[in-house]
Amino acid sequence: MSLSGVSRKLVPVVLAVAACSDPSSPGGAQIDALPRPLSVSEQKLISGSNTFAFDLLRTINTAQRNENVFVSPLSASMALGMAASGASGGTYTAMHDALRLGTATKKEVNEGYKSLISLLRGLDASTDFRIANSIWYESTFPFNASFLADGKSYFDATVSPLDFKNAASVDAVNAWVNDNTGRKIPKILDVIQPDEVMLLINAIYFKGIWQKQFKKSETTNAPFFAYDGTSAQVPMMHQSTTLRRAFGSSYQAVDLLYGNSAFAMTILLPNPGVDINTFAENLTPEVWGTIETSFHEGEADLYLPRFKLAWERKLNPDLKAMGMGLAFSEAATFEGMSSQNPNLMLTNVIQKTFVDVNEEGTEAAAATSVGVGPTSAPASLRVDRPFVVMIRERFSGSILFVGKIVKLPAAT
Repeated sequence: MSLSGVSRKLVPVVLAVAACSDPSSPGGAQIDALPRPLSVSEQKLISGSNTFAFDLLRTINTAQRNENVFVSPLSASMALGMAASGASGGTYTAMHDALRLGTATKKEVNEGYKSLISLLRGLDASTDFRIANSIWYESTFPFNASFLADGKSYFDATVSPLDFKNAASVDAVNAWVNDNTGRKIPKILDVIQPDEVMLLINAIYFKGIWQKQFKKSETTNAPFFAYDGTSAQVPMMHQSTTLRRAFGSSYQAVDLLYGNSAFAMTILLPNPGVDINTFAENLTPEVWGTIETSFHEGEADLYLPRFKLAWERKLNPDLKAMGMGLAFSEAATFEGMSSQNPNLMLTNVIQKTFVDVNEEGTEAAAATSVGVGPTSAPASLRVDRPFVVMIRERFSGSILFVGKIVKLPAAT
């Protein structure tokens, strides 16, 4: 690729996340704490990432009040974090602030990602949780060796030069994504655009089962009352058992554990008369912290819909609204990526997700593309109305997915 006369190039950053359930996995011994204390860098990163999670959900929700939302904030944060590590000046500040990273220095952010990746990978032997990163770059473009080395060091990324003009490069990237998402996302690219010179890809794979599975024989069709006033008969799973429950003036909540208890799905069900959008938009780290610490075990008669849905959104307007506008403008600079050609900017941030909740466990997937380019209680808990859903690692506090479900398709 010739660099003559070209001041800016497209550098998409792609992140893929997948999760699936495996009913054959053993439960393993339960744990009630992390194997080690969180480092200061990890604490700052997780705090910022969770603040980003609720702010992103709130921002998206203002545009999709009548639609389902299911976003992976950790995915978006990590993909954008890889890009931010190459940003400079005001561009880095804008990305850092939009990612809600507070007082964390760039070194602390990078070190936080590095140690958090290692921690999450090995938390539960009975739950297969993987994080993989890769950097694919046009071999003729003058990327800084230090940027590539940081990707390898802090993100454990595989770094590979390619001839982006060769169609086989698309196949190589898609094969890597397919392999590292448990074959749940077989293709992330159709083509590499002429101005593209880098792909930063993060893949997360989660494979776990409920500690207490639902019996398929107890699943029956029942109505789900959607936000728009319609209803549909959906497969409603059921179990009466001891579960982690929480109650507030405006909600009921249940925590469904996977594997050895490290990972969980949390369902937040607003009480009748409480608007789901108001509830979702009022979630903050402080509100969530109160809910999180109030869970206690108790007998529960739980009805939870078995559901499967896909979601997609271009996150550009949301990230701009959260303060990342400079990174999308012609004034952006990514000197950490390339000292010779630092005039790069974000072009598109697109996330696609998929979730399947069933009797054995949960299957979820997400793909986020970030482009950088040329300027120019004993009572029954019946989840039969809109609710908030979250998949998280309990002891570090890391939120992997968060969403708002307002409608479900009828059972077929």
